[in-house]
Amino acid sequence: MPVEFLTDEQAAAYAAYRGAPSRTELERFFFLDDADRELIQGKRRSHNRLGYAAQLTTARFLGVFLDDPTDVPVEVVDYLAEQLGIDDASVLKAYGERENTRLEHVRELRRVLEYQEFAEVEAELRAWVDARACTTGEGPKALFDAAAGWLRERRVLLPGVTTLARLVASVREAANQRLWDTLYGLLNTGQRAVLDSLLTVPPGERVSELDRLRRGPVRVSGPQMKWSLQRAEEIADLGMGNLDVSAIPPRRLAELSRYGVDGKASLLRRHGDSRRLATLLATTVYLTARAVDDALDLLEVLIATKLLAKAERETVKEKMKTLPRVERASAKLATACQVVFDTTSELVDTDTGEVTGPAVESFEAMWERIEAVVPRHELAAAIAALFELTPPLDSDADEAWRSMLVSRFGTVRPFLGLLVKVVDFGATPEGAPVLTALKSLPDLMGRKKVGPAEIDTGLLVGSWRRLVLSTPHLEPGTVDWKAYTFCVLEQFHRMLRSKQVFAKNSSKWGDPRAKLLDGEAWEQARPTVLASLGLPGEAGEHLAARAALLDGTYREVAGRLPDNAQIVFDDDGRLHFAALEPEPEPASLLDLRAAVNAMLPRVDLPEVLLEVFSWTGADQAFTSVTGGEARLKDLHVTIAALLVAHGCNVGYTPVIGGVDALKYGRLSHVDQTYLRLATYRAANATLIEHQASIGLACAWGGGLVASVDGMRFVVPVPSVYARPNPKYFGRRGGATWLNMINDQAAGLGGKVVAGTPRDSLYVLDVLYDRDGGRRPEMIVTDTASYSDIVFGLLTLAGFTYAPQLADLPDQKMWRVDRAADYGAFQDAARGRIDLARIERHWEDILRIIGSIHTGAVRAYDVIRMLSRDGRPTPLGDAIAHYGRIAKTLHILRLADEPGYRRQIKVQANLQEGRHALARKIFHGRAGQLYQRYQDGMEDQTGALGLVLNALVLFNTRYMDAAVTQLRADGFDIRDEDVARLSPFVRHHINMLGRYSFQLPELPGGLRPLRNREAIDEE
Repeated sequence: MPVEFLTDEQAAAYAAYRGAPSRTELERFFFLDDADRELIQGKRRSHNRLGYAAQLTTARFLGVFLDDPTDVPVEVVDYLAEQLGIDDASVLKAYGERENTRLEHVRELRRVLEYQEFAEVEAELRAWVDARACTTGEGPKALFDAAAGWLRERRVLLPGVTTLARLVASVREAANQRLWDTLYGLLNTGQRAVLDSLLTVPPGERVSELDRLRRGPVRVSGPQMKWSLQRAEEIADLGMGNLDVSAIPPRRLAELSRYGVDGKASLLRRHGDSRRLATLLATTVYLTARAVDDALDLLEVLIATKLLAKAERETVKEKMKTLPRVERASAKLATACQVVFDTTSELVDTDTGEVTGPAVESFEAMWERIEAVVPRHELAAAIAALFELTPPLDSDADEAWRSMLVSRFGTVRPFLGLLVKVVDFGATPEGAPVLTALKSLPDLMGRKKVGPAEIDTGLLVGSWRRLVLSTPHLEPGTVDWKAYTFCVLEQFHRMLRSKQVFAKNSSKWGDPRAKLLDGEAWEQARPTVLASLGLPGEAGEHLAARAALLDGTYREVAGRLPDNAQIVFDDDGRLHFAALEPEPEPASLLDLRAAVNAMLPRVDLPEVLLEVFSWTGADQAFTSVTGGEARLKDLHVTIAALLVAHGCNVGYTPVIGGVDALKYGRLSHVDQTYLRLATYRAANATLIEHQASIGLACAWGGGLVASVDGMRFVVPVPSVYARPNPKYFGRRGGATWLNMINDQAAGLGGKVVAGTPRDSLYVLDVLYDRDGGRRPEMIVTDTASYSDIVFGLLTLAGFTYAPQLADLPDQKMWRVDRAADYGAFQDAARGRIDLARIERHWEDILRIIGSIHTGAVRAYDVIRMLSRDGRPTPLGDAIAHYGRIAKTLHILRLADEPGYRRQIKVQANLQEGRHALARKIFHGRAGQLYQRYQDGMEDQTGALGLVLNALVLFNTRYMDAAVTQLRADGFDIRDEDVARLSPFVRHHINMLGRYSFQLPELPGGLRPLRNREAIDEE
């Protein structure tokens, strides 16, 4: 049975100390409680007490008793000695002199602490590992570590490393085989043949059918939309989406499909029948929904950018072309009209009050005056030009671009029939008329005459009514079905985005209401959700308490206003803040910063990664997508090279070297097999954990404050997942990497979104989908992430939401009691919160936040669902009212606590510093993102995020060592200065050119710090 998933280093580290435990681990595993002390105090001599304590806590931490109890890190010994009041920790050496004492202590501890032998729980462990392997699909190393943790928690003495490794490998292989056999058994003979045919390369082609089908659309055009729908139809016709795979854990199905989507067809062909066909089945099930997702993604951007936005742009261009003619005609007409008024109106002398009759008394005389300034034929031509170039009086502002849109019917003609055939649409009652109209469009296309009775005239809003029913070229009793088509498409696009029209056979564009917890599922989850979020089942007392808090805060802040020079109210009662003065940088901070920066060792970026891997073992998170246990030699070197290639955006060329680990073939294989978003996230979790254990990072914060902000990337290649925004992307499209960082400078995760949408749509999803670290309590964002609904959802989810409000004077403050007197805030607090509205919808509000909290539905979909055409639904309005309580409390705190404002600003600056460092790292190809698909974008930003965190961890640890050294040297160091050091320094890191992948020997775990005095002399 293969057990090669453990390297020699990992095997040696099993059930042994791997360096000193972190402070957190010391406090968790090595703290001696009263029961521990009672056991220890029975030992007479200090070395016996200390040795006994070392055995007790080591068994708790490692799951074994030590053969050599003196082989314990100094930090552990000192921590135990301090608790036991033993001044000289070196007495532990005497503990090992008498072997019988150690054996007696071990027997006693096993009896007293009720430790079990491995053989007693082996069957139970096998069942546990099997269940975990079946449901999670974790790699063998992760299962091995989890199994060891399971044994330690149950006070089972760990077996030998080979014994546990073989158990994990055998159980995992059996679980995998059972999964493959289950999926294989769902297929009949014909379906197996169909799936196997996907791995063949048709004559004259260069790629297999599977390779062809898993490539999504990239260009935004009508023909590409037609191709995208044909692809979705072809995948659906395979029939695999109709098989019932509900018995398979979703994570395992997703894991198999990921292998099928990422793996090479030649590699899949090598597997046995059950594994090969199970993988292909999972892949086609995934692609069935993904192809519809891709098609609707393309449709959304096609309508938004190539039809609606382009028609508006072209209309503006046409107006600009005709503007000179309109100006000249208008000037002539205005001149003539002025003559009419001047010659036909009575004149009143304002001084005397004398009234003078009109200058002319006849129509002919008036025309003589007009023709003296504007000839009659020119005036007639001007009037004709204005009728030609300007819309009718009863037109609306949209008629011009809508008329232009109708001329682009050729873009949508090729795919409209396929759209309603391939995509299984559904709709809410509000969206049903639009969906019915959409399905009727194919029957109208190409006909010479379509009557009003054949269309839904109720959809003809605004200028669409004129364009559809009253266009001059229409025959009496007919309608313009092309204009009607675009009328329906415009409303369909809006309904699709708000999820009032949805696709039943799509995962991304499906109905979020169907995903909400409901019925028995909600009743089962409800108690846990309410306990987890601290929310009551009934709203009355809770809302009363929130109202009392708001009222009391208003009065307290208003009472302190006379002494508050930070805020002023304008004549309209609007609130303004004085600008925050920058915190001065004292000489002590400047000296400390210069000294620490001078001591940081100079390294190449790959060496940073290799050294961080040696500290953390983060490279072990990169497991093969094939599920194979064997790891390549020097895999960590190849991974470091690939992280540089992707994180720096420089490609393979600068990292290719002469050793096997850096050859092109090896890089390409590892890139396709080991690097993916899941492994990036697992590795990142390890880095976040180590960052939190460093003293300097703890001086920056406790990890409970986080910020979410977007970093923009130009995408210069054709991509459905890029959107235009001239401000950020010029004439290209682009994407946003929305990422989260905590106050310890650790990046907690991120998400790629197309274009530059409002961050508020995605903040909750980023928060709930973080890679690791403590759950933040306070969330800082910029103004773009703000909305009342988001305030409500974040507050319900247990977060303190603290957005920067750049438009503060325009923000309405809210109150519950209309009659309350809030002093200077009386005019600003002009909005009223309706508690009754919140209470009426409370159960639905709980179900919404419970569904988000449990991961049943994306917050993005919920926020879209709660708004229609920019206005909240009744439920959305209730959540917004709840959010306005938190929003007003936030504004009051901003007004009352300058320290709160500064804390928000510091966290926002921290995020900006991280983005600045990210730009320096991502320097290749002018910092542009050359990925066509969202998966590729997420993979590359995942690599960038991991490199960022590795560099920050490297800097933090060496800066911490430098501060420690400076303290030892007598350097004047103040805690407040330490808290203002930045881990985003980069002067000592080489990120350009060809790189060194040689990690020197690090006997003490770290490189020597540079001599700051010598550097000063240079």
